Amino acid sequence: MILYIVVPCFNEEEGIVQSAERLNGFLAELMEKNRISSNSKIVFVNDGSRDKTKELLENICKNNISCSLISFSRNFGHQYAVLAGYHFSKDKCDACISIDADLQQDINAIYDFLDCYEKGNDIVYGVRNDRNTDGFFKKSTSQIFYRFMSKMGCEVIPNHADYRLLSKKALNELSHYPEGAVFLRGLIPTMGMKSDIVYFDVFERTAGQSKYTMKKMLKLAMDGITSFSDKPVFAILKISLISIVISIVLFIINAIITPEKITMVLFALGFLFSGLIELFIWIIGVYVVRTYLESKNRPRYIIESVIHEVNE
Repeated sequence: MILYIVVPCFNEEEGIVQSAERLNGFLAELMEKNRISSNSKIVFVNDGSRDKTKELLENICKNNISCSLISFSRNFGHQYAVLAGYHFSKDKCDACISIDADLQQDINAIYDFLDCYEKGNDIVYGVRNDRNTDGFFKKSTSQIFYRFMSKMGCEVIPNHADYRLLSKKALNELSHYPEGAVFLRGLIPTMGMKSDIVYFDVFERTAGQSKYTMKKMLKLAMDGITSFSDKPVFAILKISLISIVISIVLFIINAIITPEKITMVLFALGFLFSGLIELFIWIIGVYVVRTYLESKNRPRYIIESVIHEVNE
């Protein structure tokens, strides 16, 4: 089988050379054990890095036929970098695995990915065993993120990021999804193909810092919710009905008894309801803006250059 390994990269100059060496060595090991074809490749996707990542990757790929490089014209985001790697690979491989450039995810789990693929699974999700390598804040926010996404109706697998295997069939089906706002963790489970889970360990970073800031995490959550769920809109309806009932009850109380405290409570509730109305308008606005952006049908990413576009 031909395996492509997709590696999205953004400002990874501190560790990308070491990661490339490890991945190349692992790819050679898989070839020696006849697990994969000699036509297998590593596909680096440079997501508009502002450091020396692009130059380092160009040098790596020009000197190694087993490596390809896709470079974006600017930074489009991690999800689009992974998606571009999938689109690039879909007609060239039998299966594709995406993995983070820092290689905190255990690459030895790829053996288990291949075992699951050989059993007929089109999708194999990598799920981390624990979050012990994360700090308290990141661990807490990640748990909140997965629970919140689940509550909002977005089908996500807890502790699964973007370490996964997709078969050629799954890659081709994924290419038919046209939406501009991409949330792969929620999108891929909706495909309904035969799937399995591989559990893996996560290691400490050897260089650099995580590129997933709180701002990016919130944007990812927003993309996921607005792409897959209408629950926030119905939540607005429920809260609005409750607010109306409360207002009527307080109006009746105020009509019967009008002490100063009741008036102050009504005054405070007036501010509260005003704030809720503004919040509701914002939520609805997010959906309207999302629809507006989707209607433009702009390209999700722009490729500036490619090194080793096809097997030679």
